[in-house]
Amino acid sequence: MSAQLADGKQLAQSLRLVVKARAAAFLERFGRAPGLHVIIVGDDPASRIYTSNKHRAATEAGLSSVLHRLPAECTQEELLLRISELNADPAVDGILVQLPLPSHIRERAVLNSVDPAKDVDGFHPVNAGALAIARPGLVPCTPRACMHLLSAWGVDPFGKVALVIGRSNIVGKPVAQLLLQANATVVITHRHTADLPTLVRQADIVVVAVGKPGFVRGDWIKPGAAVIDVGINRIDDAAVASGSRIVGDVCAEEVAVRAGYLTPVPGGVGPLTIACLLENTLIAAEARASL
Repeated sequence: MSAQLADGKQLAQSLRLVVKARAAAFLERFGRAPGLHVIIVGDDPASRIYTSNKHRAATEAGLSSVLHRLPAECTQEELLLRISELNADPAVDGILVQLPLPSHIRERAVLNSVDPAKDVDGFHPVNAGALAIARPGLVPCTPRACMHLLSAWGVDPFGKVALVIGRSNIVGKPVAQLLLQANATVVITHRHTADLPTLVRQADIVVVAVGKPGFVRGDWIKPGAAVIDVGINRIDDAAVASGSRIVGDVCAEEVAVRAGYLTPVPGGVGPLTIACLLENTLIAAEARASL
């Protein structure tokens, strides 16, 4: 058996085209494009790349995208004031605060200050609570991307055993909630779970978000299972010109032999996550416009 690899870039492009068409319809109806505002504090190189990519993707999809660059010495009060101004601006539909933040700023206080209706990251407790009780709200982008991947593969979670490795508020817990809503039997585990390989071997769907390169081995996987690797880890590799490369949380070479479906790293979940951010912005704009 050789796993079918997901083409995250192609799937992301398809979703962006859908968003672009709906954004054009929104513009025609309401006289403005859906507005996404991204805030970056400081000059972290990775954050600069991520925010630039999001800004470019939003613009190409027909959204009104604004990037707010604040200095690293920006105080928490100054950041909260900027968020408050965006909360009050009717032309702003989505607000995203790029993480990580400088150490002198409390991350949770900042994320909680974003209007839940504009929280396109889906991190606000109101949106987390809505997801937990299966009510409408904005869902974190990576878990949404995971469900898009299953749909693209034609893998229906209904009645299947879905195992999640990772319990973060950003990926593990919300993706487990989405799978449960899709009528899967969900098992939430983590790197400290006893006899984890035995549990993984029973799963039809495996979502791995543990932050440890090559953590899941090939012989853990049930033949034919759908494996979504959310991990992004940089490891040293003298064989490549840069001296390092990006790998996921599963040992891809081994897992690909047994799995039916697998997301590559890079090029799997990542591109689709950004597309889901655009989708969330559109959902937020349409929901606010209907009030």
